[in-house]
Amino acid sequence: MTTNGEVITGSDFKRMVTGAYSEFLLEYENINALDRKLRPSHGAHPGTNILRTMGAAIMPIVTTKDDSIGGLARRVASAAILGARGNSGVVLSQIFRGLAKGLSGKFDATSSEFGKAFQYGILYAQRVLPEEPERPMVNAARAVAKGAYQAVRANLPITEILAAAIAAGEHPTAQENAELDVGERIMLTFLVGCQKGLNGNFVSPVLNFSVGTGEQTAGLPDPRRDLVHPYCLTFCIRNQQADEEETEKILQENSSFVVVERRRQFLHVHLHTAHPGVVLEYAAGLGPLSDIHLNNMAEPHSMVLAHSTLMPVALLAVSRHEAQAERLTKLGATLITRGDEGDVPSVGALVNAAHSDLAESYVLVPDGPRMKLELQQVKRIMGHRVEIVSVDGEAQQEAAVRRFDRRLSAVQNAERMQSGLMDK
Repeated sequence: MTTNGEVITGSDFKRMVTGAYSEFLLEYENINALDRKLRPSHGAHPGTNILRTMGAAIMPIVTTKDDSIGGLARRVASAAILGARGNSGVVLSQIFRGLAKGLSGKFDATSSEFGKAFQYGILYAQRVLPEEPERPMVNAARAVAKGAYQAVRANLPITEILAAAIAAGEHPTAQENAELDVGERIMLTFLVGCQKGLNGNFVSPVLNFSVGTGEQTAGLPDPRRDLVHPYCLTFCIRNQQADEEETEKILQENSSFVVVERRRQFLHVHLHTAHPGVVLEYAAGLGPLSDIHLNNMAEPHSMVLAHSTLMPVALLAVSRHEAQAERLTKLGATLITRGDEGDVPSVGALVNAAHSDLAESYVLVPDGPRMKLELQQVKRIMGHRVEIVSVDGEAQQEAAVRRFDRRLSAVQNAERMQSGLMDK
């Protein structure tokens, strides 16, 4: 076996992730164009979705002071999981999840350790992809994993491991003259970006990541719009004089969802944030804190009910335009999450909606198959609090919504709504 003393640091990981984002900045429109060419009726923008997922993933490393590769990988993975948009975004988020799993607890990593963590990422990506012959991204993931395997076993430098993976990913179907499919193109773009980032050979991204500022180029998605708040934080403040509305207003500066309730001498707080330390530091100035609970919403089975809810079950629907949202509301949908034509709401947006204190559980109805993997990711995170109804389009969505019955449980409603579609 080759002796290799290379060490991959947190700074190296930052460059790798930034390089991947930079490469998607260059390629996302080409990916969109390839999808329109291969699937004219698809109506999606996978390049935009993957870029926005990548933007969410990099935002935590802009201001963090954590220099450990394990800590950085975990922050990026949590942000990517909640910031994932579209099926391709979910696959990318699982690559980061596997990387974080393999690098957990490490301050630095050897090439071998990093290479094995990278293989974890590919395996996690394969897990979320349906075993269907028409899924080119499955073939690409397998080819990449196989290509990297020998390089990892030989303990080669990480750039050579990535080079082997790239070479395997360029022709995963063994048709050297065939054009890459969209999924294969995304996988290859990610690997090339990681390699360029580690080598320091990439185009600087739009934001200045050393200070978190910079001018946004017109027409490009701004990653600051996709900042996710992965931590669900609940606590009590003992203060009889503090005003709940004023406290909620101040807490919203560092949170995406805030509920503050007065209960006798206590303020009960429930919020989602990217900076729990900042929130608690402010809250500690208002009075003694108690019953502090912090959950990472990107991790499955960590979700807990913070307060009493208004109803047992609620209906959550996704709409891509205002007219559809109005129809769904009239049919009885309680919450509507918007996703523009060709774009989809993030996993985090769906989790935020389903993690509100409105209901104990939710039935989620999308507007079609474009969010299949996203919905699976929401279900993994929320567990029994969410039930999914699969539909082929807006007509089926409306038909399913009509069958919702507030007297039934979420499970009963999902079965009733799905069976009604099968009977048609």
